[in-house]
Amino acid sequence: MRKEVTTAARWNDTDNIKPATTMNVALSFLGMVKLRVSTKTLQAFPPEFIEGMRARAFVLGDRDTAKVEKDHDHSWCDHWDKIWRENRLPFTLGTDTDVHIWVSINSQSESAIEWSKPHPNFEKQTQFLRDLCKKVPKCPLTGKPGVELMTTNGQSGKDEYQSANAVFEKHGDVVVPSPNEHFGLADGIGDPVFEGQYPPDVEREKVRGRGKWMSADRGYEGWEPIATGEFILGHPDESQELPPATLPPEFMRNGTFMAYRKLHENVTTFKKVVSEQAKDYAKINKVPQEQAEEILKAKMVGRWSDGVPLSKYPTYDSWIALQTKMGFSAADFKANPMKAAFAQLAYMKTSDAVDFKYGDDMKGTKCPTTSHLRRVNTRDYLDPTNDVDGDNPDATTQLNKRRRIMRRGLPYGANDFKEKTDDTEQGVAMMLLGASLFRQFEFIQQQWIQYGMDFHAGNNTCPLLGDHTNHDRHTIAVEPKSGGCPFTMQLGKEKNFVDVRGGEYFFIPSMTSLRMMAMGTVDPT
Repeated sequence: MRKEVTTAARWNDTDNIKPATTMNVALSFLGMVKLRVSTKTLQAFPPEFIEGMRARAFVLGDRDTAKVEKDHDHSWCDHWDKIWRENRLPFTLGTDTDVHIWVSINSQSESAIEWSKPHPNFEKQTQFLRDLCKKVPKCPLTGKPGVELMTTNGQSGKDEYQSANAVFEKHGDVVVPSPNEHFGLADGIGDPVFEGQYPPDVEREKVRGRGKWMSADRGYEGWEPIATGEFILGHPDESQELPPATLPPEFMRNGTFMAYRKLHENVTTFKKVVSEQAKDYAKINKVPQEQAEEILKAKMVGRWSDGVPLSKYPTYDSWIALQTKMGFSAADFKANPMKAAFAQLAYMKTSDAVDFKYGDDMKGTKCPTTSHLRRVNTRDYLDPTNDVDGDNPDATTQLNKRRRIMRRGLPYGANDFKEKTDDTEQGVAMMLLGASLFRQFEFIQQQWIQYGMDFHAGNNTCPLLGDHTNHDRHTIAVEPKSGGCPFTMQLGKEKNFVDVRGGEYFFIPSMTSLRMMAMGTVDPT
């Protein structure tokens, strides 16, 4: 399989053209046990990776932290997909239902006309996997396949693989690709930039708002790329040290860890709560219902629904003005949907969509301090020299740069343009990468998404991804001189907007590591 894996070599127009499909592979801890990787090598892996995501449920907020754990109580994950519900069962040392290998196949569209259909190479690569599994000899003792594709994906438990695809929108008779997930919110905008990720000329533009803010007299107007070792093992990190790794060093170098999580979106609940809360907001602030709904969604996320940041365009009127200027307003979508869609995508790639800080908005009157965006990337908000009653232009991201993660969210669900509900199958398949699952992903998930103390919000959780069953408030502050009224949203304790449907921790090996495992030469001595 190693020959089919897509490497990090940059694509160009000559000798390494962008392929129609890409393939990548990762291994769970039990997968490396099955591959008979040296015990000494396995022992030195991080404990959270060894335990796996299921065992970390209380840390991640996947289980109700207000309840005491009971022996043999497995009902807390009954809503998970079958493949993850039966993975790493407690009190076992491994079963036939454990997930050992994770494979992703990404595909371009079939053509510029058939947006919603994958390129024919997608099915070829899938068939390659099927055939490869059949070639592996069966176990001589049990007669079971040596390697088999686990066809227990999805809520049905009968899917050959977890499908995912861009969300497409219909404007009149025109179907256009969208950067949105199923709540109708733009996603995938602010991934971090690290050293060596881009050529210098590209880095100069990409790093603004996506790197670390140091001071205005350094780097690209204050922004610098984050240390490579925060995301790729074997390279210096922000502590100027090599991330902890097992032996031999070349086995871990250029690899990374990934948290794979399937997140189901309860679309009906989300729309209902926003609509009901908007009625009160509209009445208090004397604005139309539709405008109130857009404002509340923006105040929950930290961006307007099309990805425009609240920190730079905090009012409804300033947002509409930018849409018109950039060519993706409602009128633009009505006149030429395809042109407007690509104008929106182009804007999301600019520095204007990400080049902002929070030191000038300590009270969250522009972007609420407890919004999703400020929780997952605190930027300069937590600088210890900040004053809650004043602005701090010298604030840096020193307490944030070690908590960044690379993420890819792939929407899944039908593209039939029928109305989505809580019961239909849709959401986002998340891949979250970093050198330390504990310091990066788990910290953000536990301390910033499922807890609010760093944002002066007590136990109130993230308004979008958090568990609202115990604490369901989201406070929206306003500038006193604006004439507006502060508002507290009640997110509802009956059902969360997002439910976890399972997942696992994986190690993404380098090409060298893949070769070492294939040849059986992982020697920690």
